[in-house]
Amino acid sequence: MKNVIKFWWDNSRPIALPQSILPALLAISLAAVAGTMDARFGICAVLAVVGVAFAHLGMNLCDDYFDYLEDCHEKRKQVVSQGFRTMTVKYPYLTSGQASLRDLRWAIVVFLGIAAVCGLVIFIFRGYPILIIAMVAALLGVSYSGWPFRFSFHGFGELIIGLMFGLLLMIGVQFACVAVLDLQVFILGFAVGLLVTNIVYTHSVLDIKADQEMEKKTFAQVLRSPINMKIASAIFIFLPFALVLLGVVLRWFSAFYLFVFLLIPMAIYLRRSVADHIDGKEYKHIKTKPWMGPMTHYDGSERLGIDWFLLRWLLARNLVTFFSLILMIVNICLAIWK
Repeated sequence: MKNVIKFWWDNSRPIALPQSILPALLAISLAAVAGTMDARFGICAVLAVVGVAFAHLGMNLCDDYFDYLEDCHEKRKQVVSQGFRTMTVKYPYLTSGQASLRDLRWAIVVFLGIAAVCGLVIFIFRGYPILIIAMVAALLGVSYSGWPFRFSFHGFGELIIGLMFGLLLMIGVQFACVAVLDLQVFILGFAVGLLVTNIVYTHSVLDIKADQEMEKKTFAQVLRSPINMKIASAIFIFLPFALVLLGVVLRWFSAFYLFVFLLIPMAIYLRRSVADHIDGKEYKHIKTKPWMGPMTHYDGSERLGIDWFLLRWLLARNLVTFFSLILMIVNICLAIWK
C-alpha cells in the first residue's frame, strides 16, 4: 500500500503544488487579518489546504486521463519526429504499462474524494457559499481538458487555470476560515491568478508550434502574433505588481506589501527569456542562481532535452510562490501586531 500511495503521489505531479498551496496559505493569512478567528478557524484552515492540495493533484491526474484519451503522447512523438521541439514527458506510467486507465480512474476518485471530504466538513461549518465555490471549481477543473467544455483545446485553458487557482481558490479558502470576504482577497486573488495563468501561458508559448501541429488551440495561438504574445506575457507577469502598488497608494494594503518588488529581477528575467524564445533565441544550459528559487530536477533536464522548457516553467512557478510567500509573511506580522 505504501508503494501504491507513493506511485500515485509521484505521478500526480506534486512539483506543481506551490501554485495552489501558497495562494491558499496567503488566503489564510488574509483571513487572519480580515476576520475574527473563531474556534473553527484552525480546523477549517487545515482542511482547506489539504482539500486544495488533493483537488489540485486529482485534477492533474484528470488532465492525464483526458489527454491519454486524445492520444496526446503519440501525437507529440510524431511532432518531434517532424523536427519540432516539444515536451514529450507526459503520463509515462500509462505509456510504459505501469498503470492502466482503470487504475488511473481509481486514483482520481481517491484524490478528489479526499478533497470532497475536506470540503464537506467545511460546508458543515460555513454553509452554502463553500458548496457553490467548490462546485464551480470542480466543473471548471474537469472541463479544463475534459467534458463538457474542454477549455484547454479551445484557447481558454490558461485563463480558467488562473481563475481557479487565483480568485476562486483564495475567496474559497478565506471564507472557509472566517466566513468573511473583503476587497483585499478579491484584488490579491486576481493578482495571484494572473501569475498562475502565466505558468500555463508560458507553457503554451514554449509549446506553440507543437500544439499547432496537434491541432490543440491554446491562448498563445489565440493571440497569434509574436508581439501580442509578448504583451500578454508582460501583463501576466507585471500587472500583479502594479495592483499591489495601487493598493498601497489607495491604502487598501499595508506599505509592507511593497516587499514583493524584491521579485522584480526574477520577473524581468522571466519576461525576457520568454520573449527570447518567441524570437527564436535559445539558451544553452544555464547554471541556476539562488535568486531563481528552487529548481527541482533542473540539473538533469539538459540530458533529457527539456532544460529549455523547465527553466522558464520553474521560474514562472517560483514567481507565484515567492509573491504569495512574501505577502503571507507580511499578513502574519500584521495579524500578530493587530
